[in-house]
Amino acid sequence: MIDPETQAGWVEGTEPGSGAADEAEEMPLSLRLSIADTLTLGNATCGFMAVYFTTTGILIPHLTGSAETGMARNSAATAVILMLAAAIFDLFDGIVARKLRSSPMGAELDNLSDLISFGLAPAYFVLVYGMVTPGADLQQKVSAVAAIVVLLAVVLRLARFSCVTMKDGMFQGMPSPFGALTVVSIVLLELPFIPTLLAIIGTAWLMVSRVEYPKPRGVLAVAMLSWIVAAMGLLAAWAFDAPGGQLLLQTGCALQIVLAATIPLFATARRVNTFRDNRREARASAQLP
Repeated sequence: MIDPETQAGWVEGTEPGSGAADEAEEMPLSLRLSIADTLTLGNATCGFMAVYFTTTGILIPHLTGSAETGMARNSAATAVILMLAAAIFDLFDGIVARKLRSSPMGAELDNLSDLISFGLAPAYFVLVYGMVTPGADLQQKVSAVAAIVVLLAVVLRLARFSCVTMKDGMFQGMPSPFGALTVVSIVLLELPFIPTLLAIIGTAWLMVSRVEYPKPRGVLAVAMLSWIVAAMGLLAAWAFDAPGGQLLLQTGCALQIVLAATIPLFATARRVNTFRDNRREARASAQLP
């Protein structure tokens, strides 16, 4: 004989012993990872491993006196290559999210992963650079301040990205992946300490500025991917001490810095021209009867 509780459960459309299966099938959408989310997690993993290689291959050998030079070449190249790989994941997770779908927590995952790969990893790289570069104690402290500036710039930039609505196809401020690659390029270029410091702070300022940057879509996405792959090749040649590897790396870093400096100039010139055109149209409209 069927007891009333079991019969009531059948009436409501459930069966005995199926509660766990129903709960699994009714998992909230916010807990289901999409393909784009998986790529985003790859971004975070690369950022964390960049910190790992910077610590184990550069900082620890320097502190223990087991490295002849401050910046261990192979580990530095590996850390930067991992940041470049994080940028590739960041590029493709957006493309996949637009083509397929993204989970409700996709935007949050993207911001958190970007904070690790393009905020913490390059800031830590700057910090270690200041610690292993021969100099006074004040120089190390200034490098720590510069690293904090980079980290806070990325934090503010990502927070603003979540709150401010921009016109389609544009970013406000230098994108954090581009900023991170510019920061590590400045460090790898091995300029004197003061120019290096000023260039790093200038890059941090560009990330929180109102300068507009185009989103990497279509041809621009292909160009960005090609540039990242080429940069990986330059780093590999430098790491394995290939003939001309040092010169190739310096050339690539210099091109990255020049690109970071020229884009704001073009963006500012475009805004000035747009402002002039609007004023000219307004005057022409005012003169009409």
